[in-house]
Amino acid sequence: MLVAAFTWGDLWRLALAVFLLAVGLSFAYLLVRLGGTVQRLSAFISGAEREVLPVINKVGGSVDRVNGQLDKVDRITDSAVDAADSVDTAVRAVSMAVTRPVQKASGFAAGVSYGAADFKTTRDWRHAVQAGKEAAARRERELTDELREAGEGQ
Repeated sequence: MLVAAFTWGDLWRLALAVFLLAVGLSFAYLLVRLGGTVQRLSAFISGAEREVLPVINKVGGSVDRVNGQLDKVDRITDSAVDAADSVDTAVRAVSMAVTRPVQKASGFAAGVSYGAADFKTTRDWRHAVQAGKEAAARRERELTDELREAGEGQ
C-alpha cells in the first residue's frame, strides 16, 4: 500500500532531489576538470619560468656587454671630435700665418707686372713705380676679399 500513499507533493520532492543530485554530480565533475586545468596551467607556468629566466639573465648580460662597447664607442667619438677640433685650430693657425705672406707676394708680383707694363708704355720711372704700387695694393685687397668670401661660404 505504499503506492497509494505516494502523492503529487512526493513526486515533486523526488524530482527535485534527482535534479539536485544531477546538479551536484555535474558540479563535482566540473570542479575535477577545472582542478586538472589549473594543475596543467601551473605546470606550464613553472616550466616557462624555468626556461625563460635563464634567457632573461643571458639577455641582461648581453645588454651589459653592449652598453660597455657603446661606452667605448662614445669615448672614441669624443676623441675624434677633439682631434678634429685640434686639426681645425692648427689649420686656422697655419692659414693665418701663410695668408699674409701670400697676399704680399701676390701683390708684389702684380705690382712688378703692372709697373713693367707701365714703364714699357710711358717710359717714366716714377709713373711706373706708382702704377705698380697701386696694382699691388689693389691685388692685396682683391685677395683679402676672395679669402673672406671663401671663409663665409663654409
